[in-house]
Amino acid sequence: MERQYFDSHFEPFYRNEQIIISAVGLPNIIHNTSDGLITFGPVFHREFLTTILELQEDIKAIKTESNYTLADICFAPLTNSFTVAPTVEKCTIQSVWGYWGNSMKRFNKTIKEHGYVTTYLDHFKTCTSNPYNSECLAPYGGPIEPAIAVGGFLKPGQSLKDPHYEKATAIVLTFLVNNYHNKSKLQPAMEWEKSYIEYMKHWAATKKPIYMDVAFTSERSIEDELYRESQSDISTILVSYIIMFAYITVSLGQMKSCGRLLIDSKITLGLGGVLIVLTSVICSVGLFGFIGLPATLIIIEVIPFLVLAVGVDNVFILVQTHQREGRRPNESIPEHIGRTLGQVGPSMLLTSVSESCCFFLGGLSDMPAVKAFALYAGMALLFDFLLQITCFVSLLTLDTLRHSGNRFDICCWIRGSKKDSGEEFVDGVLYKIFKLAYVPFLLHKWVRAGVMVIFFGWLCTSIAVVPHIEIGLDQELSMPEDSFVLKYFKSLNEYLSIGPPMYFVVKEGLNYSDTRTQNLVCGGQWCNSDSLSTQVFIAAQQPNITYVAKPASSWLDDYIDWSQADNCCKYFPQNNSFCPHENMRCLNCPKRTNKFGRPDQVSFEKYVSYFLNDNPNDQCVKAGHAAYGQGVNYQLNPTTNLSHVGASYFMTYHSILKTSADYYESMRAARKISANITNMINSHLEAANRTERTEVFPYSVFYVFYEQYLTMWPDTLKSLGISLLAIFLVTYFLMGLDIFSSFVVVITITMILVNIGGLMYWWHITLNAVSLVNLVMAVGISVEFCSHLVHSFSMSVRATRIERVADAVTNMGSSVFSGITLTKFGGIIVLGFAKSQIFKVFYFRMYLAIVLFGAAHGLIFLPVLLSYIGSPMNREKLAHHRRAMRGNLDNVQETSLNHRVSNTNTPTTPITSTFRALDCDR
Repeated sequence: MERQYFDSHFEPFYRNEQIIISAVGLPNIIHNTSDGLITFGPVFHREFLTTILELQEDIKAIKTESNYTLADICFAPLTNSFTVAPTVEKCTIQSVWGYWGNSMKRFNKTIKEHGYVTTYLDHFKTCTSNPYNSECLAPYGGPIEPAIAVGGFLKPGQSLKDPHYEKATAIVLTFLVNNYHNKSKLQPAMEWEKSYIEYMKHWAATKKPIYMDVAFTSERSIEDELYRESQSDISTILVSYIIMFAYITVSLGQMKSCGRLLIDSKITLGLGGVLIVLTSVICSVGLFGFIGLPATLIIIEVIPFLVLAVGVDNVFILVQTHQREGRRPNESIPEHIGRTLGQVGPSMLLTSVSESCCFFLGGLSDMPAVKAFALYAGMALLFDFLLQITCFVSLLTLDTLRHSGNRFDICCWIRGSKKDSGEEFVDGVLYKIFKLAYVPFLLHKWVRAGVMVIFFGWLCTSIAVVPHIEIGLDQELSMPEDSFVLKYFKSLNEYLSIGPPMYFVVKEGLNYSDTRTQNLVCGGQWCNSDSLSTQVFIAAQQPNITYVAKPASSWLDDYIDWSQADNCCKYFPQNNSFCPHENMRCLNCPKRTNKFGRPDQVSFEKYVSYFLNDNPNDQCVKAGHAAYGQGVNYQLNPTTNLSHVGASYFMTYHSILKTSADYYESMRAARKISANITNMINSHLEAANRTERTEVFPYSVFYVFYEQYLTMWPDTLKSLGISLLAIFLVTYFLMGLDIFSSFVVVITITMILVNIGGLMYWWHITLNAVSLVNLVMAVGISVEFCSHLVHSFSMSVRATRIERVADAVTNMGSSVFSGITLTKFGGIIVLGFAKSQIFKVFYFRMYLAIVLFGAAHGLIFLPVLLSYIGSPMNREKLAHHRRAMRGNLDNVQETSLNHRVSNTNTPTTPITSTFRALDCDR
């Protein structure tokens, strides 16, 4: 809202083209003056500065293929209806060469006084002491801000209170280009910036002297580099998905012999499962695209990974259960498929509904990136579940028919030479490892105790460090490692001497022609001690707290000074309209003043528009067109020729901002100052029984990107809390009001999240929209690690909790391990080779943590926890099993309440032991 208000009332902030040039291997300069010896930094060598001027002139001469030049796009503040079209010399260029008028003649000028030779170094010292000196104004007509033009002169922690600009180790060239609401008007600027970057790359590669290092950027460079980065990582993402697909294909098959390789493989089935996942993502994107909810880069990169994790897990569970549950005598293939789906379908429904509700409720988040991701993910998972229980089940049926007919995979018209003997499915290696080695070891008495101690100790260490996770996103991470913008960011952090411009915007509503209102805003004589200008001035005295580097420029104070100066306000006698003050044929304005020497109410509104159209020069330095032409809104009454001032801004600079914390804390401090100013103005107006009210807010170009970090922790806790609540409620209702299972699932997922947070601290992964999306995704993937196992445990009819855990881990654990952990692990490892630093940090590291921590908690901690506090045996479930065990199995329709009578080597639970379960689990 603040950015929209600023851009609609004033022009959008300028496009910024900047070059940072530092010295390499050059010594300091010792200059002898009447005040003694002064040390100048290495960048003030004559040859160094001359090379910079040549570079500056070359950039000014750049012409694009469409013949656009810098003059066509630059910000030229002295251009108005009384001047000719801007030339390149009138473009705003913040450069030390502005002190010498971009002239070698003035640069080489020397004066001998009192036995000392005054050179360009003395002139630089003079101009940095008073940039508004008429001898120091740049050709564009305004001052050169020394803190912008040079860098590297501040020591760590030093402020601009007593700056030594002469000790600079870097020169900064800044070209300001006009920005527009209408993006079609930006085409010339975009084209020129492209030519400028191409030239700088060529200059840095072929013309840069060995005693220089250069870093550069343009307004479009970040967007261009992000696009290049996304294109370069497409191959990495594709390789990742190919590896996962290859693993799925191999793992789903029942490879009995080389001769039956093409018969027992599941390439078509695996490809179908992957295509269903991609189709569900496409359906979600299409639906929300139709609605009008735009997709973000995070959505395109993260959701396929999430849905593939969930979808493949369901595929493995469904296919492997179908393989282990051999066909019964006289049972058709459709009946076999139906029995399998009846057994695992409720578990798939539980996880899918839990995850979809988790993400849909995550759409309540106030963060746009998280909200869009949550809605897209929830819908994609819903589509995935519907497609799996329809299309994939159909595909599984066709594949079973193919396999039973001894036909080749893919080339199903070809029959194998050997007829399938009908032998039962042989348990896989992973299944045997879980059954014979892993489960007995994990459920040993002392191992279980050790697991609880280790995991709760791990949880405590994570809780201790999670509050210290850094908030924000290092802008250097967004760039490829070979990007010229990355080098610019590093140079900016090293040589930066002042922060971004910042504006205190005063909304319309004040009557500035009233003296009492003026006193609430101005900073000169007769102004209030708590006025806007005074409060900003006081804030600038504590830059380490307020992040305000300098007092704000005040159009009101400059207007009062301008109106009091002789020969500054002039008008054409023919029509009484504004006339530039340098026109000698015009007359001085007949101003009337009040007792404070300020314009009275009529004169104030009469001549404020003159002030805002008058260009400054050495005769009238306070003229306001250059500094305030775009910063003060006014409405001219054509009848009275009086102007009412509306919204306006007071510009200052932030102090040095290097880290994400600096950026969002500076925003927080600026808002606090603005709130104090707003309260001050409105309280004074209310005390005087005045009806007008206003609001003051701060604005800087980076606020829109860093505002999210002001409420990052509340947003994170809200998003994750809603997700966990959704999972708890869905699990509770779909598992038959099983409060024990619901709590176990939520406790385990919470531990996974906390431990991922602990890893974020140790691995220096910051908390931002990207990592929050990953955490929300972690909730969804964690459901897969937990809910299937808990559901299998609750369905088991073994005698004791330990036996039920053993049964659940044996039958479901191997599918979860192969379906998520092994599938994702290969794909994640590939992401570690991506060129993008964001991929390495926020995707490779966090995805690896999600999968490994999810597997550790789901397959190690959760079974042990269930062995202690798992839900007791359900009486109805036990009674149903007893009827089946008494010989009525053939007459009972099998559902998820029936635990399968294993056709494998798993021994059947004795009836007497099962009957004792009521007492054991009570």
